[in-house]
Amino acid sequence: MLSIEIASKLDSIAEVETLIDNVCEELKLNEDNYGNILIAVTEAVNNAIIHGNKYSDSKKVKVDVTTGNDKVLFTVIDQGEGFDFLNLPDPTAPENLEKPDGRGIFLMKNLSDEVIFESNGSKVNITFATANG
Repeated sequence: MLSIEIASKLDSIAEVETLIDNVCEELKLNEDNYGNILIAVTEAVNNAIIHGNKYSDSKKVKVDVTTGNDKVLFTVIDQGEGFDFLNLPDPTAPENLEKPDGRGIFLMKNLSDEVIFESNGSKVNITFATANG
């Protein structure tokens, strides 16, 4: 398992991108898989920094990567209070189409094979199939 801990600053996303680059290269994933992982995981990290930790200097975001069984699992953990992940507004509803935010979790769910929230929403597990074929 790989693991990094980053500061709650948007600049720290570059560290997560490097981690994703290394994992995808090691697993020899194609560009489609790489793009999906990059977008979904950086959305989760953005949410952790902005909504979870509220940019707090004293709080960190942890990203764990576990590989095996033709899957890669990214776990993003913040130190916030969590949120009600069961009652999210639908970003595709007409009243939400013009809103600048609210699409992150929708993207995560549509680009990955599985998204599971734990710890009241302050931990998210995002799974991607890695089998090429």
